[in-house]
Amino acid sequence: MTPNPDPAIIRSSLAAYLEELRESGIEGLPAEASYEARQRVSPATAPRNIEADPALAAPAIEDTAPHETLEHIRKSLGDCKRCKLGTTRKNLVFGIGNPKARLVFVGEGPGADEDEKGEPFVGDAGRMLNRIISAMGIRREDVYICNVVKCRPPGNRNPEPDEIVTCAPFLLRQIKSVRPEAIVALGKFAAQTLLATKEPISKLRGRFRDFHGIPLMPTYHPSYLLRSGGNSDSFWDVWEDMTQVLQLLKLPVPEKSRKT
Repeated sequence: MTPNPDPAIIRSSLAAYLEELRESGIEGLPAEASYEARQRVSPATAPRNIEADPALAAPAIEDTAPHETLEHIRKSLGDCKRCKLGTTRKNLVFGIGNPKARLVFVGEGPGADEDEKGEPFVGDAGRMLNRIISAMGIRREDVYICNVVKCRPPGNRNPEPDEIVTCAPFLLRQIKSVRPEAIVALGKFAAQTLLATKEPISKLRGRFRDFHGIPLMPTYHPSYLLRSGGNSDSFWDVWEDMTQVLQLLKLPVPEKSRKT
């Protein structure tokens, strides 16, 4: 298991992010975006159990630039070879879905199927994620799906800290472009990376955390559900987490019953 990034790596990611913005002719992120994010997590709408992670408690990045589109971010990535993953991948896997989605799902990184097709969550884990999204009463095309890193790590190993530092600025730009009302971190690695923590996913899941002013719900990865069975306790734990997400978004919660 590779070490999880510490606050120094997060700071490094932000520095790299600002550098990418400068290369693109953009100076920071809109101040209005920070205001909107705060409004989305106002006391009137936020669950009471949202916890701010100390490592992410720095003031929001000020900015006077216009909204950055996902298309622009993808173009700035280009045929990315910024880290060693670029030399072993088949296809860069950027992200897919509604550019104005209210809900964003973030996974760890592409697998073999994703590397082959260039789209996130298209293999067995993707079909399980589709099942979760469908159970929520929404469509895959209504959400936005992306990963911590954009290229498949060889042998599906965990992304290494230097790879995360290189790729994290683009993930942050994607999230800031979409401006979702909620984020779901799929699995231990995505949750630990976004929240800069080493807490196990079993302790992280079940309550909202704060990510740059956006409620973030950590939950189990779809591949974990495949290993544990479709009607397992972990599956119902995920459903409990998604119920909280639906309630936050003020969407209907479909009735589900455990099969015995």
